[in-house]
Amino acid sequence: MSGAHTGPTGFIDAIEETLIAIILGLMTALTFANVVARFAFNSNILWALEATVFLFAWLVLLGASYAVKKHSHLGVDAIINMLPAGARKVVGLFAVGCCLVFSLLLLKGAYDYWAVFADLPPTSGRWFPTGLNESARSQSFYEVQDVPMIGAFRFLEDLINYGDAYEKLPKVVPYVVLPVSMLLLVLRFAQAAVQILRGEADRLVASHEVEDELDAVRAQRGEHD
Repeated sequence: MSGAHTGPTGFIDAIEETLIAIILGLMTALTFANVVARFAFNSNILWALEATVFLFAWLVLLGASYAVKKHSHLGVDAIINMLPAGARKVVGLFAVGCCLVFSLLLLKGAYDYWAVFADLPPTSGRWFPTGLNESARSQSFYEVQDVPMIGAFRFLEDLINYGDAYEKLPKVVPYVVLPVSMLLLVLRFAQAAVQILRGEADRLVASHEVEDELDAVRAQRGEHD
């Protein structure tokens, strides 16, 4: 967790960090509870493994966009450091442009995969959306394997499942993280592009930040020795 959060950006950071912390805490609690049930009571929580897998997917996908926002992804910048400021900016814009194109492709694929579970038409077109595929077969009745239906999502039975009851959690719920996370990824890369254009940054990631932190730790240890 970072320090005190102030302003709109800090408030959004707090929400994202809290959500990631909650997901990680739920994963830990479910895994621990299942271990206790298995070894202490010779039983198990049938749906715990599947729920943990879904939570881990949420953690990774949401964390990926958050790491872009914080410039926390690992990178190699040995060549970039050798370039003048203007060239670094050009290379940075080219890199973020490639990432934007890739994330937009991911967004299309993520939406198309999720849409059929939400009784929505996926997009047509192989690479870029050319319209909506109204002939796509709805898969809103698909359920996960083990996680039971949660009462808070019963409204989905009338909304997308034509009044039929769900016994297990419908796939539309855990899979919604796919388009949401990819949309966030597009937003984060767009924000990074703006930062580079304004001169607030000259690259997406910087591996030297890790080295600087290690040097600072070594310096602190040297002061105390």
